[in-house]
Amino acid sequence: MKSTSDDFSDSDRTVVSRRPKAQLPAQPFKDKDFSLNFFNLMVRTRVLEERLIKMAKSGDGFFWIGGPGEEAFNVALGLQVDKGQGVEHDFLHLHYRNNGTLLAMGSEMIDMVRQMRSVSTDPFSGGRYFVSHAAKKEWNIVPISSTIGTQFSIAPGTARAQFRARAEGKKSGVSVVVGGDAGTAEGDFATCLVWSSRPGNELPLLMIVTNNHFGISTPASTQHGEHSIADRGRAFGIETATADGNVPEKVWAALAKAFDYVREAGRPYLLELQVSRMFGHSSSTGGNRIKDEFCPIENFGKKLMKQGWLTQAEYDAAFESAWSEANAALEIVRQEEWPGSETVLVNSFANGEKAGLPGRDR
Repeated sequence: MKSTSDDFSDSDRTVVSRRPKAQLPAQPFKDKDFSLNFFNLMVRTRVLEERLIKMAKSGDGFFWIGGPGEEAFNVALGLQVDKGQGVEHDFLHLHYRNNGTLLAMGSEMIDMVRQMRSVSTDPFSGGRYFVSHAAKKEWNIVPISSTIGTQFSIAPGTARAQFRARAEGKKSGVSVVVGGDAGTAEGDFATCLVWSSRPGNELPLLMIVTNNHFGISTPASTQHGEHSIADRGRAFGIETATADGNVPEKVWAALAKAFDYVREAGRPYLLELQVSRMFGHSSSTGGNRIKDEFCPIENFGKKLMKQGWLTQAEYDAAFESAWSEANAALEIVRQEEWPGSETVLVNSFANGEKAGLPGRDR
């Protein structure tokens, strides 16, 4: 049975708008509608992750990895990025903890649920890749890799193409690469610092490190001798900053400043964000809620209630609506087929057979 996200009724999901950046309010979090929209996207992101975790535990999926606790950052990134295809728009080299970024950009929950169950309708890989490993040519989302840190070696490539476009006076976006704190121990991170900062060849590249202070089960405090990871960019003449990635207002401002700098100067920028890891590293470590870990959604919800923009009933209703959407997606996906052997080589080679994926033509 082949289904699409059009099978949802309006009652199954919360429709969340994504306005062009030019239409965003000058002070976003002083705008009630924007703030509630942001909150709902954070809730949908969390519920999606919890639904995926339950799928891994119930046998509806095979492995989970994601970003509960990083909702404020993911939503802010998804709303600020210049979405489109080609060098005139932003390229995204994401991490496997960025499902919320895709939701904020306009993806549906069912996209990730399909990849989690490995069904043939998975729009990112046709059921052939891990969950949270998106790829979307139409939005310049470069295939997410499981190998740690390699996105930092790849990102200078798209940034180089954008550098050339700028040199020719053409419209150009920027490249964004996201990785975790442990991934900065890989040589790929150093490669990115070197290749983005060469004198006369500085690249329009925004490097983002989400620091949750753990590499699987290894505390960052036992591995990092520097005061902050962002400090490592200074030796290369790269502008750097650190910010609280758990507070929507702070992470929004930090990202806006970083984006503005890279867009205007055409030079690299390294932003380190402090984030939570609320359900452990992945299903391989249990995927259970971590006691006393800071929850950005609860914190933001309390702030909205204090402002009189949200009631407890509306807070609860946001979660109920998101769970209805997630559960409806799973019921659809349970009826869909796994990929057959005849498609095992589809998309394996650049000059191979074109994919038979929904809405894709590679």
